[in-house]
Parts: sequence; structure tokens; C-alpha cells
Amino acid sequence: MRPTVCLVSILALMAAAPAVMAQDPAPASPHQGVTALRTYTAAEFFQTRSYGMSSPAGLGFSADGRSILINSDETGVFNAWALPIVGGAPVPLSASTTVATRGLSFFPGDDRVLLAADSGGGGSELTHVYVRELDGTIRDLTPGENVKADLLGWNAARDTFFVTSNARDPQVFDLYAYDPDTYESRLVFQNPGMFIADISPDGRWLAIDKPTTSADSDVYLVDLQGDGEPRLVTAHEGAVSHGTYAFTPDSRKLVYGTNEHGEFNQAWTHDLTTGEKAPLIQADWDVQFVSWSPSGRYRVSALNADASTELTLLDTTTGQPVRLTGLPGGDIGQVRYNADETRIAFTVSSDTSPNDVWTADLATGQARRLLTALNPAINEADLVQSSVIRYAASDGTIIPGILYRPRGASAAHPAPAIVFVHGGPGGQSTRGYSAMIQHLVNHGYAVLAANNRGSSGYGKTFFHMDDRAHGEADLQDIVDAGNWLRAQDWVADDQVAVMGGSYGGYITAAALAFHPEAFEAGVNIFGVTNWVRTLQSIPAWWGAQRDALFDEMGDPAVDAERHRRISPLFHAANIRRPMLVVQGANDPRVLQVESDELVAAVRANNVPVEYVLFPDEGHGFQRRDNRITAQEAYLKFLDQYVRD
Repeated sequence: MRPTVCLVSILALMAAAPAVMAQDPAPASPHQGVTALRTYTAAEFFQTRSYGMSSPAGLGFSADGRSILINSDETGVFNAWALPIVGGAPVPLSASTTVATRGLSFFPGDDRVLLAADSGGGGSELTHVYVRELDGTIRDLTPGENVKADLLGWNAARDTFFVTSNARDPQVFDLYAYDPDTYESRLVFQNPGMFIADISPDGRWLAIDKPTTSADSDVYLVDLQGDGEPRLVTAHEGAVSHGTYAFTPDSRKLVYGTNEHGEFNQAWTHDLTTGEKAPLIQADWDVQFVSWSPSGRYRVSALNADASTELTLLDTTTGQPVRLTGLPGGDIGQVRYNADETRIAFTVSSDTSPNDVWTADLATGQARRLLTALNPAINEADLVQSSVIRYAASDGTIIPGILYRPRGASAAHPAPAIVFVHGGPGGQSTRGYSAMIQHLVNHGYAVLAANNRGSSGYGKTFFHMDDRAHGEADLQDIVDAGNWLRAQDWVADDQVAVMGGSYGGYITAAALAFHPEAFEAGVNIFGVTNWVRTLQSIPAWWGAQRDALFDEMGDPAVDAERHRRISPLFHAANIRRPMLVVQGANDPRVLQVESDELVAAVRANNVPVEYVLFPDEGHGFQRRDNRITAQEAYLKFLDQYVRD
């Protein structure tokens, strides 16, 4: 299901958490006190590789089945690579030194590859689709200024691939069909202003999603062999969220998500001939996604289970899950199939291990690791497992969070702590590997990644508790997280900071402005400081999703007074605690001027402010060297202003 896009991140799917409070943090690791803890530098943590698979819309195995298409920041910037299935070093398919380049798909009959890269320079988010020819040359298939394009998928016959592009109108994404031999394209569907979600394997049916508000959305079907008009398939009353998951491989049914039947997103089917609807997957958590192997023999689905991903690989011929053997503990993701569906490639990750690349024989279930991501200089036993905790906010609302407790933290040796705030506003902090967090924990900081009200992953009621109340109740949840940390006897109660990126950066700055004594310091990474300007500067290609954002945050045309009231920039005179600000000069979402103005305003208070500006980044980091520079700045700043 593709949910509504909020300000600075694609929202995670909503799920409900059990009403259980964990007042006690995770116990110390069994390694604690057994061996001396080694600390590692930021550079060592970020020498860990980041691996990812091809686009889920693409073909992940080469035509001969001997290689897997992966993405890796091996060189310091993401590039596409071909990884031999028998093992060995990956072969580079792109060689960018400045702009992240990602492999989308192999071609079905030869070794050409579809790629995606930011055409406007680092951070502009104006991605184009390229083809890497057999001789290694790169050709732009979606040229033009201010064009944003992406791969939607291949048809079942593998004689057409589909691309979405806003070349005709910057505010909408049309659908184009490409001939894989000539690269000639034709307009298949002129979008009236919705979100193109998926196309059926036979190329006849198009599913498009239409967000009305952050709580109410619909799915439409378009018969591309008929009149081409969108027809509503999710008629309902009240505020109900719907979104496309996938078409079935036989092109007979559409699978979509809905929270019409409770707090959770369930997977339902819509018969394309009869219109009959039926439940497919129902659970006490949100269904994150549903997909099939090309023949339909295997179905992959996942649940967002209390901030972890529970994935099921089902053999539809037996109705039984495929049992993979030889795997470590962790979350499985990014499953890709070879052409005859005898083998899969996938990733496995955990709190202490980033995405490793694996392959498995589907007949035997035997799995084999192909790439290990963690820097071999780091002993995984020195890293820490997280635990899920819950605390009561000031008004009694139960707030979930992910807690990382540093080794050696005790009542006798209390640790400094950080409340980490995710992006969004409707994002979610989940369990899993974070070099940024593990580095800070390795250097003695406790980290509580709080999922304040308004976070996805805990039910639609919780998700909408902050609608048009951003910077108020959700901010109080973060202040309460700091108070919860101080109540732990192993936390130094006078050494608690707040930190976050994107919307989390906003909350960080807001905490310092509106609760000036709540934290000892704050780290604001790419954070909004002026909602009036930010909401007026939403890129054109957000299209209809901008309206849903305005419904959640408030329309700047009528709610500018409130936006000004919750914007830290206009209340910077209140800030009395040190702040570190990190900003990308090319950020199209949070403009550099916002950070410039905030830094100047806080410095006018004679308050310490550190400012790290990256000229070659946008809203996030593409380059490893910049991630290292930022991480070193975080630790230096926290050590100076938080740790005694």
C-alpha cells in the first residue's frame, strides 16, 4: 500500500501496538562486564557498506541468472553493481562520484540495466531513468529540465517497460510505455492529478491512488484498453484510508490496503471482472506490502509488528510458508526472484547488523550469505540490541519507543542520553541497524527513539492524534520522553539532549524554543524552522498529495497564523540551550535560508550554535564523507555541551 506522502518522508504504514507498558529498559547485554568495550570512530561506522536490491518494480536477476542487481555505497556514493550469484566481488555498473545512482532493473534478454540518478545534482530529487548499454555507455531515457521520472515496472511479456514522468506537467505524473529495443515511448495515460500506483502484468489495468486527506484516500482503476477513465473501486463513507499493493500475476485481481475494518491496514482483493471484494490478509498489525513472483507461485507479505518487519514467503501451491535455513536473526526484506523462480535474493538486517545480501534455493530453503555489510573492523558484539519500551505522556497517552542502552550504564555510572525524533511528520522509528545511533551508543550515549503521537505503525487513531496539532501534543511527547529517561537510575538526569532529522529536526528546534529548559542541547538535522515558508515551497511534483499534507498540517493560505505560532524561527529569542544545525544547500524541502535565519537568530541570543552546511547535499546524505563529517560533529557537540 502506498500511503499519503507527508512533508519530508514517505509515511510508514499504520499498525496498532498492544496496550502494554514496559517501564523497565532492556537488561544489560550478556557481554557487559565480560570484555572491555572498544569504541569506534565515525569513519569506522560509516565504512560499513549500505546494500540494497533493485527496484521492486524491476528484474533483480540478470538474463542468464548469474548476477543480482544491487546498490552499494562501496565507493562513498551509491552506484549500481552486478553481484555474482556464486559469490565474489560485485562488478560496478555505474561510476558516479557525486550523485547517487541506483540500479532499477536488468533487461530480460541481455545485460543492459535501467538506472536512476538525480539529474539536478546532489539532492534536487529530480531523478531521471537511464539505460546502461552493453558497451557501458549511459543514455538518459527521460531528458528535460525539472523532470522527475521513475520505473513503474515491466509487463508479463517483457516486451514493454513503463515509466512515470512529470515532463508534460510538473504537478502530475503521466504513464509512458517504452519499447526495450528502440526506447521509443508513447503516452499511455494522461494523469488528471492522482498517484499512479501499479499496472497489471498484462498491461491492461492501471491502479491509481487519490489522497483526499491524510485520513481519507481512494483507489481507482483505469482500463487502458477501454475509455481510459478512472473508476472508483473503494466507495465508502467517512474517513477511510485505501492504497494499492499490487495486481495478482494473472491480472484478474487488484490487491489493496484498507483500514475500513479496524485500526489496521488489511489486504483485500478486488475482482477486476465482477467487482467482488474479499479479505486476503488480516492481522493485528498493519500489512506493509503484498507481492508475488511473476508466475504467482510465491507470495511475499509483511507486517509492521511493533516496529519490526515480519515477512512471510508463501508457496501458494502448498499454502505453506517457505522455510529458509542457515539465516541469523533479523528482518528479511527486498526479496527478488530469478527467471525460473528456483532462487531468490534478499537482505537480512538486525539492530547490530546492516543489510547483508543473501541468496536461497527455493527447493531446499538453504540460504547463503553473499555480502556482509558491517565494517570488519567492528566487532558486532560491541554493538547493542534495542528494546521496545512504552511510557506515559503527560496526558496519559501511551507512547512507544525504541531504546538503546549503552554498555556499562548503571546507577553507579549513569549515561548521558538523547531523545531521537523521526521524520515525517507521520514517520516511525523502527528496530534495525543505524550507524548514526550505534556510533553514539558506542560512545556512551543512551538513545530513545520516541514514536510520538502522530507516528505511523500504531493504528489510525494514534496516527491522527496530532492532526493540526503539530508542535504541540507531539512535542510534549518528546519532552515527556526526556523526563522518562531522567527517571531511569542509569541515566544522568542533567545530561539529556534532543536530536532529529527532517520533521524530527523541527521538533528539536521547537523543543529548544518552546520548552527551553527541557533539554541540555539539541541537534537539528535538515529541520523545518519556518512552516509558513516551507508549506508555501512544496515542490510542484507533490501534486494532489500536497492537499493531503495541507489537511494534516493546515493550509498556509488560511492557517499561516498557527504555522507562525509553531515555527521555532519566530520564537528563537526563547532559545537558551546550545544547538547544532546541519543543512544541505540543495535541499528542495527545507530551504537553506531557514537554517541560515535560525542560526543567526540564536547567535543573537549569545547562545552557542554550531552550523554545518553541505554544499553538495539535499534533504539527507548521499555521500559517505559527508555522513562522517556530520557524525563527527554530532559527537563533538554532544560531548562539549551535554556530557559532563
